Amino acid sequence: MERGRIDDYEPGPVPSPRPLDRFGFVKQERSSSPERVIKSRSTIEFEKEERRVRKWRKMIGVGGSDWKHYVRRKPHVVKRRIRKGIPDCLRGLVWQLISGSRDLLLMNLGVYEQLVIYETSASELDIIRDISRTFPSHVFFQQRHGPGQRSLYNVLKAYSVYDRDVGYVQGMGFLAGLLLLYMSEEDAFWLMVALLKGAVHAPMEGLYQVGLPLVQQYLFQIDHLVREYLPKLGEHFTQEMINPSMYASQWFITVFSYSFPFHLALRIWDVFLFEGVKIVFKVGLALLKYCHDDLIKLPFEKLIHALRNFPEDAMDPDTLLPMAYSIKVSRRLEELKHEYEKKNVKLVEGEESDRKLKQPQ
Repeated sequence: MERGRIDDYEPGPVPSPRPLDRFGFVKQERSSSPERVIKSRSTIEFEKEERRVRKWRKMIGVGGSDWKHYVRRKPHVVKRRIRKGIPDCLRGLVWQLISGSRDLLLMNLGVYEQLVIYETSASELDIIRDISRTFPSHVFFQQRHGPGQRSLYNVLKAYSVYDRDVGYVQGMGFLAGLLLLYMSEEDAFWLMVALLKGAVHAPMEGLYQVGLPLVQQYLFQIDHLVREYLPKLGEHFTQEMINPSMYASQWFITVFSYSFPFHLALRIWDVFLFEGVKIVFKVGLALLKYCHDDLIKLPFEKLIHALRNFPEDAMDPDTLLPMAYSIKVSRRLEELKHEYEKKNVKLVEGEESDRKLKQPQ
């Protein structure tokens, strides 16, 4: 037996059935609305969703055959519809189309199978250790060494072999897990490749490389944006010695899939895959703006807790996302990126100068 393969272990018992929400997560106990209201609302939402699905099917064509042509002809229509939310039944296919991962898969047929079956990874035991921590309340991933955990292991192991410079880092499990709820193992793997290697947008592998260089850049940028867009809150953060690494790292490393409500994370991912990482900054700023008046009153410990546990009303996509879309950050993000790079160059030059001075003459 190959050391560290998840296939070496017997599946654990299937968890006892509990009520699930529409995405497959165990439901939290909440007071229910009157049955008549629920039926009425669900009928209206179903009819609305059916109309949206018909529009989307016409837009993407059979198996996505019309997608590129439609995007070229009507990019503003596509952007508007994505911001309203991709129909859940089409989400997996559309994510592959807008990320460029479908093209990667077609250019690399058989590569994923090779990586999973014939290659070994130095990260295998680390991946196995972390698997049960990924979406533990979702029915697909709950069974110990069951189908969901096996698929998650395969995707993460394959990526750790495909990109040995990155290998495996814990937060990657939430990316892979989210994708596996909407597509096959092979599709999820190539979408991870598209994201980290930059098939459409800037590569994101720096989120997971040694030292997390891209995380450091994003934290520098969000720190400046908070101080510029929300100066009172920025000043309060300074007084309470709060820095972005204390609350925003997971925003970027998992693109809100770690601790945010799943229905909100999905809507953010729709936009993220089409428009890029700027939506993460916009959503973060919108959250802080929405909770601004409460946050500026809190001392350090309560402030940390609040920044990691936003109230339910702040997490409503129909309230939060329009706020996020109204925040313009593209130009400022580019300026701050250049500023960060210049700062790092000076830092490296300073360290090199110090090293030379310390060398024996």
